[in-house]
Amino acid sequence: MDNLTHSLVGALLGQAGLKKKTGLAMPALIIGANLPDVDAACFFWLEGTEHLGFRRGITHGPPAMVLLPLILAGLLWGFDRWQQKRGTRPEQRLPVSFKWLFGLSFIGCLTHPALDWLNVYGVRLLEPFSSRWFYGDTLFIIDVWLWALTGFATWFSLRRERRGGEWIRPARIALVVALVYVGLNGAFTNSTWRGSHSHYAYGPDAEVIVSPVPIAFWQREVLSKHPDEEWQTTLYTIIQGVDGEMPIASDICAMPDLTEKRATNSQLEAFLFWSRAPFTERAEDGSVVLYDARFYDPRARDRFSVALPDVECKPLK
Repeated sequence: MDNLTHSLVGALLGQAGLKKKTGLAMPALIIGANLPDVDAACFFWLEGTEHLGFRRGITHGPPAMVLLPLILAGLLWGFDRWQQKRGTRPEQRLPVSFKWLFGLSFIGCLTHPALDWLNVYGVRLLEPFSSRWFYGDTLFIIDVWLWALTGFATWFSLRRERRGGEWIRPARIALVVALVYVGLNGAFTNSTWRGSHSHYAYGPDAEVIVSPVPIAFWQREVLSKHPDEEWQTTLYTIIQGVDGEMPIASDICAMPDLTEKRATNSQLEAFLFWSRAPFTERAEDGSVVLYDARFYDPRARDRFSVALPDVECKPLK
């Protein structure tokens, strides 16, 4: 998910009462909720699509879930001691407990891969023990309704706290509502997959991906593909049912054998390692451009594509 969502979830957990456990609890929760995205630093040394095969991996796996909270807790504990020595430590800050700092940093970090798992992009939850991608297919990467719920609840709880009112209960209610919202979206995805546009309706050899769409949480884009055919896209609405099926792209090429090229082309290797629904489209010069059906939006597809100028586009059978 986006970092605003991660931050709001961390803040809401603090307002639910966890920030009373130790001084600097809120920084531990909020920073911890974002900390696995430290892998974004790969943009400084990786080029093109190479980041696709690196991100949501090593910093989202089990060892990172222990080491990152430990590092964060140590930094926050050291910061508190440094302020104390300088005489700048705020008087209203609670005593700092390293044990609780680690525990809250750990909780914050855990929320990160849990939220990342909810969308179609995927996350490698077992890295480095396994490079398998996990997909929740439940929420779009940016969910404005989750923004509204967690943002309003955090603001309302803080406002209540400043005025001396009950501030923990509203945050806890919001967390329950958020979990119910996620659960309902998961149930909708599951029912769509098992419904008329499920794996069984298309046949046992078909590939089917149920993808949430922006804003309209009551809709799903169903991507389906039979062997040796092109990806199709269908919009499914929970009330209206199915809108028309259409090709994901207009000028599809047959998927070439890219085994040898993967060994010498790091961009291609990273893309195929990350890709869940690869397909090829004809370029203007008759060569091939590799895309992923999940991210074929014209506004963003250039960030999720690899050009193969020396591979000729051959039509589908």
